[in-house]
Amino acid sequence: MSHDTVHSPVGGSLWTRPVRILLVFVALGAIMTVWRFAAGLGAVSNLNDGYPWGVWIAFDVVTGTALGCGGYAVALLVYILNKGEYHPLVRPAILTSLLGYGLAVLAVTIDLGRPWSLWKVPVFFWRWTGSPQLEVALCVAAYVAVLLVELSPAFFEKWSQSPDTGLGRFAEKGLRFVTRWQVWIIALGLLLPTMHQSSLGTMMLLTGPKLDPLWFTPWLPFLFLVNCVIIGYGVVVLEGHLASSAFGRPRETEMLGRLARVVMWVAWFFFAFRLIDVGLRGQLGRVFADLRGFAFLVEMLLLAGGALIFTSETRRRDPGQQFLGGMVLITAGVVYRFNVYLVGFAPGDEWSYFPAVPELLITFGIVALEVVLYVAAVTVFPILAGPREEPARA
Repeated sequence: MSHDTVHSPVGGSLWTRPVRILLVFVALGAIMTVWRFAAGLGAVSNLNDGYPWGVWIAFDVVTGTALGCGGYAVALLVYILNKGEYHPLVRPAILTSLLGYGLAVLAVTIDLGRPWSLWKVPVFFWRWTGSPQLEVALCVAAYVAVLLVELSPAFFEKWSQSPDTGLGRFAEKGLRFVTRWQVWIIALGLLLPTMHQSSLGTMMLLTGPKLDPLWFTPWLPFLFLVNCVIIGYGVVVLEGHLASSAFGRPRETEMLGRLARVVMWVAWFFFAFRLIDVGLRGQLGRVFADLRGFAFLVEMLLLAGGALIFTSETRRRDPGQQFLGGMVLITAGVVYRFNVYLVGFAPGDEWSYFPAVPELLITFGIVALEVVLYVAAVTVFPILAGPREEPARA
């Protein structure tokens, strides 16, 4: 596989108008978070005994970690299938994974009723050995650490150019360490997401009849794993175009076209598997029964639509169609996870849930923070492939 990809920082000023706008949302989210810890969950959310999890879990954690699976999806191609031509996509994909997972941990901390007891999970892990939530918690925390190590060469390369000789020597030692243990780091980076993404599906098996039959299936762990791969590939395609447009980087149209062909086959497989599973369980009649059936149709049509865009080789080579197809597949994957965790979940007619404004502001703040941190990272560190060019920013 090729490792001679040249990465360089974008450079320029970070204090741009889009960043300033995003920081407003970050500030609003931070204020709501302080309020949450000062006044409690009830003051800022519409969570209740019927819906103990809401948008913070369904989006920030369950969907956020899937959106952060670009590094996992690309690593499967580069390191397992030995497709070295995708190596330029690895570093930015790992960065989005680190931010997605890191901020998911933040969302969990905000959501926990007693977050000050979070340290007990890894220390007294035997108390929860029968819960899939333990595996998710430990794997996500470990994966964040692994992602930091995987991305560390970008930091070390930057620090090695520092006039501070001590920092330079530290960076050189760090690079040697990562290079020496790279095989084991990559292995962990592939194992951990495989475990916890499937466990996110396992968790919803515990709901039993409360989950609509359109989504309740013993294949949930497998479906969540395949779903995260679809979303991960979609994010990489989308990120490639956004980075090229925002920062004036060389376009990887041909490479992203080949990646689009891969995600097309994965999406068609997921589509066919879902239809066959629902049909064999005799639940296809529910598709037109109520609003949940409509949600299922939306999810499946989006998935088929994204796959159809990438079915044509001409469209796969077109940057605009690549962007559109990636966006549609990401939306399809997100809708599936929302359907499983919120739309298809029915604890009883006496319970209802819709996120409160403070809940949404915290979520918007977390997303805005992720974008700001991404921009800051690619501006300062050699993350994106290709030579430095004058960025085309507003």
